[in-house]
Amino acid sequence: MYCSSCGVVVTPGLSYCNYCGEKLSGAKSDSIIKSPEVRPGTLVGAMVFTFVFGLGAITILMGMMKAVLRLEVGLILAFTLLSFLIMLSLEGVFIRLLFRRKRGAEEAGDPVLLKEQATRALDAAQGRVLPEPMPSVTEHTTRAFDPIYREQHKK
Repeated sequence: MYCSSCGVVVTPGLSYCNYCGEKLSGAKSDSIIKSPEVRPGTLVGAMVFTFVFGLGAITILMGMMKAVLRLEVGLILAFTLLSFLIMLSLEGVFIRLLFRRKRGAEEAGDPVLLKEQATRALDAAQGRVLPEPMPSVTEHTTRAFDPIYREQHKK
């Protein structure tokens, strides 16, 4: 990783450049808490299991309320609707986790994208030309007397 301000190589994970003190754009802020990694296959499996088990449980619940408890149809439909909404909200949580994981993978990028980003950052940092260093006092003084010294040797 390279500093976008001065172009110096910096250790990944730092929030500021050790050389120039510039805030690094690639550094993660401390306020972001990384969620634990969940594989997409696990999420899809949990979604399917929840849907199948939920529909089965709702069907059995309806049958038990009708046969054993002898509840009215309106009350049975109310419990069924409530159970179905709970199941749908759980499915929504799984879908949200799946999309968050996909978005996080896109933001993190694959190694090829990271290499291209580092190359672009380095090119941008090297694109700026640093000013010429000031010559030392001794060098300036020596050059100032150069013509005089040459004239004395010619005589």
